[in-house]
Amino acid sequence: MQELIARYRQDAEKGRLAYEACRACGHKQPFVRGFCSRCGSDDLAWQAAAGGGRVVAHSVLHRAPTADYREKVPYAIVLVDLDEGLRVMGHAALDLKPGERVSLGFALHGERSLPCFERSSQEE
Repeated sequence: MQELIARYRQDAEKGRLAYEACRACGHKQPFVRGFCSRCGSDDLAWQAAAGGGRVVAHSVLHRAPTADYREKVPYAIVLVDLDEGLRVMGHAALDLKPGERVSLGFALHGERSLPCFERSSQEE
């Protein structure tokens, strides 16, 4: 499992949001597992999301979960439905609203690259 997480983080450092796609049933999953959460197959392929999506939920946090987040307070977390059919969580601007179109980027927090969404200039 550590190898899968390391692979995911390496892609994030390069500005890519990696996910697993099952070759057996076609299911796409944003959380690396090493097996398909729908059919159980271990025949998975790595894919990279293009980065476009739509905000489903937006929440502003005023309390830091750990000391290293104190400087970020307040900060926003969003759930985004990506164009590829996955729902992912990431950081975002404080003023985003559900339904808005967003694009994916990454922000460095310590040694980790975290998904970060911003308002997209492209509407459907």
